[in-house]
Amino acid sequence: MEVSRAVAAGADDGTSAIPLSEAEFIGRYRQWRDPVYRYLRARCRTDEDAADLTASAFERAWRARHTFRGPTDAYPGWIFGIARRLAVDAARRQRTAARTQVFWPLAPPMLDPADLVSAGEDVRHLAHRLADLSDLQREALALRFGGRLTATQIGAAIGKSEAATQKLLTRALARLKEAYRDDE
Repeated sequence: MEVSRAVAAGADDGTSAIPLSEAEFIGRYRQWRDPVYRYLRARCRTDEDAADLTASAFERAWRARHTFRGPTDAYPGWIFGIARRLAVDAARRQRTAARTQVFWPLAPPMLDPADLVSAGEDVRHLAHRLADLSDLQREALALRFGGRLTATQIGAAIGKSEAATQKLLTRALARLKEAYRDDE
């Protein structure tokens, strides 16, 4: 009886009023753990910080799983929204502007020391160029390339429409391309 009322309550707006079951949560954890980690790695200075925030994001999601209401494709926006808020809180606690971000991993492991030096220079150059973007543009790029999210999923995480998110990404990438062209 309780379940049929919950289903009926969510039928009008196309969302589910039934909390995520343990099995559903575990399945979504397995599906989204690595993308959330990659996104947080782009926002953190160390692998350990990213791993800690990833664990915290899924812990919060577990505790709040009864509040998730929506179709399956709304889950990435929900979990990345949690991860994003945790990253912002961590940056505030560290009193770091977090103006530079590194998208991780950048490339497969290289063995030649000269290649390692060159890759380090490339990372510093990219970090300098990213610092010229707005906070929201950097955030959208981190979600796109770190979390591998679609514009719809990014929009859900940052509270923007798909069209506005797509325009934000397009403008950010255009500014980066322009900055690299200016360097040549």
